[in-house]
Amino acid sequence: MKYTKPRNALILLSDGTIFYGKSVANKEGTAFGEVCFNTGMTGYQEIFTDPSYFGQLMVSTNAYIGNYGVNDDEVESDSIKIAGLICKNFSYNYSREVATDSLENFFEKNDLFAISDVDTRALVSYIRDNGAMNAVISTKVDDIEGLKKQLAEIPPMNGLELASKVSTKEPYIYGDDTATYKIAALDIGIKKNILRNLAKRDALIKVFPYNTKFEDLQEWNPDGYFLSNGPGDPEPLVEAREVAKEIIKRDLPLFGICLGHQVIALANGVSTYKMHNGHRGINHPVKNLLTGKGEITSQNHGFAVNKEEAQNNSELEITHVHLNDDTVAGLRMKHKNCFSVQYHPEANPGPHDSSYLFDKFIDSLKLK
Repeated sequence: MKYTKPRNALILLSDGTIFYGKSVANKEGTAFGEVCFNTGMTGYQEIFTDPSYFGQLMVSTNAYIGNYGVNDDEVESDSIKIAGLICKNFSYNYSREVATDSLENFFEKNDLFAISDVDTRALVSYIRDNGAMNAVISTKVDDIEGLKKQLAEIPPMNGLELASKVSTKEPYIYGDDTATYKIAALDIGIKKNILRNLAKRDALIKVFPYNTKFEDLQEWNPDGYFLSNGPGDPEPLVEAREVAKEIIKRDLPLFGICLGHQVIALANGVSTYKMHNGHRGINHPVKNLLTGKGEITSQNHGFAVNKEEAQNNSELEITHVHLNDDTVAGLRMKHKNCFSVQYHPEANPGPHDSSYLFDKFIDSLKLK
């Protein structure tokens, strides 16, 4: 550990509740965002770099963070995307043969503010009872009133469009040029491991910015289309919704994951809503209603599809449900080549129970 004298820090929730801790690496700082928690026991680097977490203060329920360092290959985007980290114990020393650096240095390079020595069990219990909400983490422990004023100006996640903050600015190609299939992917917060999973199934992917029009996607003459995961509320993504509508109208192969799943629901006239505290972890149980089989899944979302509206939509069929709360975990269109899931079949790390969904998508391209 480089620093010996701890600096006091706090977590101030928007309802006025305060939790105390210490600043990681004795760094002075302040960070705002929606506070949420992830129950995964591993994979912290992938979580921190996942674009779906943009604008969120991440509470890790695992007791130790940083103990296996970081690896340059274990990232889901080009930088850290969380707004800040809250943990119980931050490990400055790490032990893993393939680690390329410490988590402390990784945070320093990405200018991320983090606090440790927090009673995360109490904090997570509070969020579970009271719901995800905006918060601030800061070393300004003597300026609570000032922090309250600043926090009040942070917009809520409900209604917030964030895809534009994480999407690629220019189209790019991923995969082998000799691949059999071509997929146009709309980047509303795409994870690298989704691209890896598609590429290893003999697909070449062209990734387009979040506001790309259908005609521009179509010009590449792809065999199928993909709507990615991403952060924020799906409701403001009007352009992505119009793209989905055009693809569906032409009965072209379409697959959506997480935020992309929600966009497909909206394109079919089914609304979405903000959840009490969302699903974030790598052990969420899902039932495949088509096969009757259970799947352990990786999930990361704070919004969900309205189940009653989906059930009443004559064009849609609910294919998967979350077994903890019976929320919609998967959809397919009855008369179109289109399906989607709320969770992450590309889990990395995490269970691979749902990786068959990528095979299903590739099979749908063969039917084109």
